[in-house]
Amino acid sequence: MTQPRIAVGPVAAGERSLAPDLARGVMLALIALANSVVYLYGRPYGVRQHIVEDGLLDRVISVLDVTLVDGRAYPMFAALFAYGVVHVYQRQRAAGVDDLETKRLLRRRSRWLVVFGAVHVVLLFPGDILATYGILGFLLVTWQRTADRKLLTAAGLWLLVVALAQGASALLPPSGGARSYFLSFETADPLAALALRPAEWLLTPFGITGVGSAILIGTWAGRRRVLTEPAAHRTLLLRTAVIGLTAAVVGGLPIGLAVGGVWEPTSGLALWGVSALHAVTGVAGGLGYAALIGLVALRVGERRGPVVRALAATGQYSLSCYLFQSVVFVALLMPYTLGLGATLGTAGIAAVALGTWLVSVLLADLLRRTGRRGPAEALLRRLTYRRPTEKMAV
Repeated sequence: MTQPRIAVGPVAAGERSLAPDLARGVMLALIALANSVVYLYGRPYGVRQHIVEDGLLDRVISVLDVTLVDGRAYPMFAALFAYGVVHVYQRQRAAGVDDLETKRLLRRRSRWLVVFGAVHVVLLFPGDILATYGILGFLLVTWQRTADRKLLTAAGLWLLVVALAQGASALLPPSGGARSYFLSFETADPLAALALRPAEWLLTPFGITGVGSAILIGTWAGRRRVLTEPAAHRTLLLRTAVIGLTAAVVGGLPIGLAVGGVWEPTSGLALWGVSALHAVTGVAGGLGYAALIGLVALRVGERRGPVVRALAATGQYSLSCYLFQSVVFVALLMPYTLGLGATLGTAGIAAVALGTWLVSVLLADLLRRTGRRGPAEALLRRLTYRRPTEKMAV
């Protein structure tokens, strides 16, 4: 009787495609900018729970952050996550692993992502995305044989849900300038903050509903190897980058101006409209960012300088770098640590975010140079594939 093939191990460094890794590496800068602003506390809060700024530089950065990053980073992250799941599925099947064993592997990986995310939530960050992606990973397993048209139709229909949910959330009763969610970020007692975080995480998926459409489209793109083979999809990438990023700017600017205090919605309907538009165009923006980086990777080709290699290494170790950001932010910003979240403005916190990301890039490049994997990646691979993984090839 023929024995089924066991799952093959993770991809060796020399076999990796540049575009997905480069996209993940750059994406982490946007994730750092998006996550860091929620650590600001001790001042009145305005639209979208951003602190109300007085300084011109802080207001300008607020407008740019909401227009270009807020609601745009996580859809990009989601699309890349789904793209990676499809790549794992296709690689296992191409190696002769049967469908049942391949899906078992992906479910095991999803379970461990949920565990990683749960630990991240309890110890560090209630806005964690890992557990959400782990849960969605179970759905991705069932979608591997779903027709392309159904995937894209579902992605389009889900945008209606995104618009309704995000528009409605903007109409919640005002809190009089007080924080209305993520109260753990202004809680001085670390044990009390720890107790709050799991319940706060339950609200997180409602704030990032756009990732549903992004995951469906990322699944479709993964099947066509859009980022893995960018030369064959140059026109698609160019159109997606231009249309997606233009939509993100046009759709995000109204609410960005409201956050920056430049414009104030005159009615609840106006606030609903600009909030819904911001969320829907955020999905387009996330896909546009990924497409733009795919074009950059195509232009770079094999001529990879030190910067590109470092950014690609950051993408390879995106899980470790993502968790590293939370460790740094908690150490610097929380009221029970250094408490800088009470004194920094939007511009200052953006500098901290980008500085943290830059340090993670340097650390990832150091790991690459020494032939080691990121610690979180190494652990996840061992738990997923159930056997020790070799050192990364240099």
